[in-house]
Amino acid sequence: MTVIKSLWASVQGDPVFMRRVNGWLTIFWLVMIPVSLVTHWVNSVVYVSALSLWALVSGHWSAWQAARVEVKQHEEAQAAKKENLAEDVVEQLVEKTNLQPQAPTETA
Repeated sequence: MTVIKSLWASVQGDPVFMRRVNGWLTIFWLVMIPVSLVTHWVNSVVYVSALSLWALVSGHWSAWQAARVEVKQHEEAQAAKKENLAEDVVEQLVEKTNLQPQAPTETA
């Protein structure tokens, strides 16, 4: 069970893998449209139920992934607000060089 959990965690953290999986699933369902029409599976209650369940699961999966992205973006925005990049750059310049901050001059 631990192997499955670690595999699941690594899959969730890999956006390239998730794009590939979703791409192949999209192609699969696009191919299944004419197949289901030719074989008359669309008249089957079981098949239509399976499609409905897949639509439900994939819709919730997509919403969950989008929510994860929004949370990550919000966290990064909050961290950027707390960070003063210009001040950090000046401090590093002063530390690594012989530059000294200039005293403020009064303007007439």
